[in-house]
Amino acid sequence: MSGIGVGDKVPSLKGAAHTGQSVNLDDYRGKQTVVVYFYPKDDTPGCTTQACSFRDSYEDFVKAGAVVIGISSDSNNKHREFAERRKLPFLLLADEDGALRKAFGVPKTLGLFPGRVTYVVDRQGIVQHVFNSQLNAAKHVTEALSVVRRLAEE
Repeated sequence: MSGIGVGDKVPSLKGAAHTGQSVNLDDYRGKQTVVVYFYPKDDTPGCTTQACSFRDSYEDFVKAGAVVIGISSDSNNKHREFAERRKLPFLLLADEDGALRKAFGVPKTLGLFPGRVTYVVDRQGIVQHVFNSQLNAAKHVTEALSVVRRLAEE
């Protein structure tokens, strides 16, 4: 499976967030930079570190004109509990059937585990950065924030 990369148009992404809000990636086109991060599972050590790092830098993303969306195969009920417990201010989408992960071409780690990949999508819907690291969860945030800030200056 070939994943989307830098310079590619982001695939359509539609779903319901843990808040009940309907999310359509196309709605952000022309308005905001979007950080989409795929992660394996709520409440695991690496995923909690990653989510809390995005939470701790959330205001910096907002100031730079970006929205953050996290996606895993957990249900929205599980996402809701995770977001409440960790005080996450951004949207989490359930991808229980793996359709969103497949649309982005997110690879599995070691062929077994759901991958951890972050995409930064500019206002035109073009992928400007892809970071893939299963083990360095917190670096997803620093990588994404650096690109979001650069895009805000352009």
